[in-house]
Amino acid sequence: MELTPLQTDAEMMMEAINYTWILVVTFLIFFMHAGFAMLEAGQVRSKNVANQLTKNLLTWSVGVTVFFLIGAGVDSFVGGAGFSPAFGSSGTGWIDWLYGAVFAMTAATIVSGAVAGRAKLRAYVAYTFLLAAVIYPVVSGMAWYDAGLLGIDGAVGSAIGAPFDDFAGGTVVHAMGGIAGLTAAWILGPRIGRYNDDGSANVIPGHSMTFAVLGTLVLAFGWYGFNVGTSAIFSDGAFVGDQLGRVALTTTISMACGAMAAGAVALVKTGKVDTLYVANGLLAGLVGITAIPHASTWWGAFLVGGLAGAQLPIVFGFVENTLKIDDVCAVFPVHGSAGVLGTLMLPVVVAPEYLDAAGVTRGEMFLAQLAGVVIISVWTIVTTALIWGAFKAVGQARVTPEHEQDGLDVSEHGVDTYPEFGEPNVATDGGPEIRTDGGEPSDESRSSSELRTDGGLPNDGELKMITAIIRPDRLGAVKKALAETGAPSLTVTNVSGRGSQPAKKGQWRGEEYTVDLHQKVKVECIVGDIPATDVVEAIGEAANTGEPGDGKIFVLPVEDAYQVRTGNTGTDAV
Repeated sequence: MELTPLQTDAEMMMEAINYTWILVVTFLIFFMHAGFAMLEAGQVRSKNVANQLTKNLLTWSVGVTVFFLIGAGVDSFVGGAGFSPAFGSSGTGWIDWLYGAVFAMTAATIVSGAVAGRAKLRAYVAYTFLLAAVIYPVVSGMAWYDAGLLGIDGAVGSAIGAPFDDFAGGTVVHAMGGIAGLTAAWILGPRIGRYNDDGSANVIPGHSMTFAVLGTLVLAFGWYGFNVGTSAIFSDGAFVGDQLGRVALTTTISMACGAMAAGAVALVKTGKVDTLYVANGLLAGLVGITAIPHASTWWGAFLVGGLAGAQLPIVFGFVENTLKIDDVCAVFPVHGSAGVLGTLMLPVVVAPEYLDAAGVTRGEMFLAQLAGVVIISVWTIVTTALIWGAFKAVGQARVTPEHEQDGLDVSEHGVDTYPEFGEPNVATDGGPEIRTDGGEPSDESRSSSELRTDGGLPNDGELKMITAIIRPDRLGAVKKALAETGAPSLTVTNVSGRGSQPAKKGQWRGEEYTVDLHQKVKVECIVGDIPATDVVEAIGEAANTGEPGDGKIFVLPVEDAYQVRTGNTGTDAV
């Protein structure tokens, strides 16, 4: 059989495959925002979760449009290609813009984790605008163009005789974001209660380790697009399989070593393998290799990933206890110092064949890497400090102490991320009708399973308040028991306290803290026609687990009651 060649130009086919591949990895990198959202939401307090999620959504939405209108043009201008905004392009040029935009937005979203819990939303969005328009484009223009300041044809690169080499953004994206986050957190100051008067630090645990670990794994998945996807499928008509294989290998090994090393250092420091440090260490290993996965030896991935993970607990402790900077999500040790470390390690772990092809010495390579790190760091620190300093000077950087204590979910967005107590409608789903109409029961309802909360026929004319302090997970059962007793009306409050339940030790990012105020739920109900003893027994049976900490029930006399709608008093008001 005679084979018929495709009636398509080979160069055109390679371009089509390359751009299709670039779109696929672009979508992978975009999915990293889901990882950042979960990782950061898990590391903040429950009262700030919606605020953190909103910042992640707006980082993308505001940043990507600004990068389209302004940032891409600044990037090309700084890179020596003239001011070429993305809106003036078309076709594959717009794919190039989108590919650049997902890298830019990764840098931007890192900052939100450092300033969590106290930054005003408007200040953060304004900073994101400026980062996407100017700060990041200047960095990428300097580093990723041959004619940029750090490129081989740029002033610094040509003076050294070697270009700054950052394959996928270890410094351009991650270190820049981590340094920006640390600077912004320094300007803002720590959260209320983070430090005592003597300067000692208090642990403020995040609300969900599950979210944090889930976010970590989502980020790791997207990172294969971030690093591996940076290698085009075809280059100069050839399949770059060697580079793709090297990048995939070094990315995976460095990731694994980062997690193990961070866990090992945490074990040495605290005697426990801290889950959050393992998760953060995995990310630090990924950040560490991101600048150099195309050029590192296989053993270099072990070394860079291990060092990036090991430095995490040490650097975080330095930031927390020496610098007194409240970096909520540890963005500097994860992204900042790990990115710098990996970038500077290139001449140490570089594969001999890559060094030969580059035509430079290890010394020249190190000087180029050092120059890039210093210049990008100085630019990021100065611009970020000026912007957040200006916001702070006019009182627009930070929420009020009252809003911070209430939580940014309510003060900035008017929402409660976790509005429900126990099981919603557990007392009424599929059950009898509940009446609160204040009327007399009909003969029909007396013989039915209808439940009433209208006071009914008074029992010696007395009102009793039953107050129960119970485990939160028993609330649904207690609601059902009260409904079956005929006293479904209740007030529920989230409380914390201590009694017979012993204190326990907690650990958050390697630091131990004592939990002696346990989370409980307070249930209050008033009864008039139902014996208080029946209600107490119903609550007791429903709330009992047989373990210390099940709670207590109190019965108090009530002098009188008044129903606002009708003006009824006494048992008629109940």
